[in-house]
Amino acid sequence: MIQETEYEKRRTLVANSMKKHSVAIVHSATHKTRSNDTEYPFRQDSNFYYLTGFKEDNACLMIVKNKKMFKTILFVEKKDAIKELWTGKRLGRVDAKQVFNVDKVYEIDLFEDIFAKNKELKQHLYFDFKLNYLRFKALKRISKGISTHINIAKNIEKMRLIKSDAEVKLIKKALLITKKAHHKAMRLEKLGKNEYELQASIENIFKKNGAYSDAYTSIVAGGNSANTLHYISNDKTLVDGDLILIDAGCEYDYYASDITRTIPVSGKFSKAQKELYEMVLDVQVKIIKMIKQGVMRTDLHKKSEELLCKGMIELGILKGNVKKLLKKKAHKKYYPHGIGHWMGLDVHDEAPYLNKKGNEIPLEEGMVLTIEPGIYCDENDKDIPKKYRGIGIRIEDDILVTKGGYENLSIDIVKEIADIENT
Repeated sequence: MIQETEYEKRRTLVANSMKKHSVAIVHSATHKTRSNDTEYPFRQDSNFYYLTGFKEDNACLMIVKNKKMFKTILFVEKKDAIKELWTGKRLGRVDAKQVFNVDKVYEIDLFEDIFAKNKELKQHLYFDFKLNYLRFKALKRISKGISTHINIAKNIEKMRLIKSDAEVKLIKKALLITKKAHHKAMRLEKLGKNEYELQASIENIFKKNGAYSDAYTSIVAGGNSANTLHYISNDKTLVDGDLILIDAGCEYDYYASDITRTIPVSGKFSKAQKELYEMVLDVQVKIIKMIKQGVMRTDLHKKSEELLCKGMIELGILKGNVKKLLKKKAHKKYYPHGIGHWMGLDVHDEAPYLNKKGNEIPLEEGMVLTIEPGIYCDENDKDIPKKYRGIGIRIEDDILVTKGGYENLSIDIVKEIADIENT
């Protein structure tokens, strides 16, 4: 659990990044309609949560900065017994002031009045440029006279690159639960079952262990379905002799995990499957060992392309010289995605890859990223040996950059062939 002092520190850092004589507005998420009058489960806006730890909707954080000082104001939904009967208890203004170390707490109905009082002499307005249309329209109407608009999301997302000890602990907790789910999937009798049955088993483990949400829609792809990168239908029968690519991770107290393991339906890998799997695993291990402060993420990706290309030549999937094949991008037919991405409050953490000058940001202590090489051999591809057709393999782990190198946060989720077969 992240303490209020950490949220307060984050608000201070955001205020320090703002220009003098400015106002910043950070809104909570809104409910999203599923159909007619039903809604998807509410999930707080990540940037708002990062600064407040507040999980309710219809809320807003305001930071007002003068020449030397700043103040923080939180707006919350008012207590209403009738509404709470239908949608649950609200914290309310009085209790929110006890929980959150902000200067003032008001009910959300007073937002426009308080904004009007605090916009005097303010020259700059900070808000998230992805603000939904209705909120943007309202903000534009009440902020007349403030000519300079700045995207506050950029300030927050830069901070989110570096994870605190408390954040890492939450990611580790998410991974502990995800480990249980993947290991159960390895142990289950899968032959003849449907992909969605395996998905249900995995997500049941998430919920039973306190992770009430998956971090993203689970991929459970048997056989050739694994060659569709974002396959989420999960509605086919699992067939003897096939592999299953499972890309599934839970979210624990808003922090994500993101794990892919590729396992055999029957419990045993075939010779051809082993050849491809060992090649991908060898690449992943080598790339992870490269991780340390100062390394560029694009260099990790380029090396993964080189190693996978070399491996595909050795297996007869590609023919020719590594350098020439890479130049022609021939490998991308079988490895079309990147080596990984930032991870944290979002599974694809909304944090920058480039600095203000457009240069790549090097790895730094406290960053968390995924490493996920893969190979995808479609069943209809006549250019490759028949024994590899219909096989898709991805292996993904979550890595913390440390002072001395790296820590594989998901190291306990087995991935060696012998371990998968014997789990």
